[in-house]
Amino acid sequence: MEWSRRTCVLLCLAALAGCSTMDQAPTSRGEVRGASANGGEMGQSDINRVATLGMRDNLDSLYLLMDKLYRRNPVEWKKTAASREESVKRVRDAIEQRQAWPALQGQRDIKAMSFALAPDFSGDRVAAFIYSSADMIITAHGGKTEFFLTDGLDAQHIYNAARNIEIAVWMLSNRRNADGRVLLLSDEIGERGRNLSFEREFGKIVGRLDLLAEFTTEKYRRAGINYVQNILGASFLQFLPVR
Repeated sequence: MEWSRRTCVLLCLAALAGCSTMDQAPTSRGEVRGASANGGEMGQSDINRVATLGMRDNLDSLYLLMDKLYRRNPVEWKKTAASREESVKRVRDAIEQRQAWPALQGQRDIKAMSFALAPDFSGDRVAAFIYSSADMIITAHGGKTEFFLTDGLDAQHIYNAARNIEIAVWMLSNRRNADGRVLLLSDEIGERGRNLSFEREFGKIVGRLDLLAEFTTEKYRRAGINYVQNILGASFLQFLPVR
């Protein structure tokens, strides 16, 4: 009996050692990014945290797309700024400070998106499009970019935001201005190759929104399941008598 116990202990130690020496995942293409801890997380549920991180990543994706669109359409930033960097900063500040964008004439949310993608829009279309897309996403999240226990999310609104992004991407690729040109140059398929980086980045935004919408719909169902699991698990977590 003693020998078998020692054998079991040795086998367990060997298994643990194997786990500790398991090859690390390669990081040549980058490392997973985690947010630094802060005191505000104490007031966040799991879904609050997921929504906050998703919002951060979606805004970052829009900022990346803005820079890429400006590089392919430099005539746009030249309408209102001295440099591409200055224009990017102005749009970011307006989004994060929830300020109106003058060229949109007071329009917000989906009305602003429609205006920014109108063939006859004459302002900086990149700025207007990125600003209105961000404003629409934030509006779908109840007008907030950080979420805590007192905040609620509407899954259908978030789902609709994902569809709005899909529609906007289609408009960029297919809608033409009075001169017969696409509204903004983005993805490119030609003799020099295929550049679908815009489509991939927009796809990331749609994917995050859809996942959050689905996760939000499960909130109350999961709460009931967790309650039952805790009740059932309680009987297995009781101390056993030793005398």
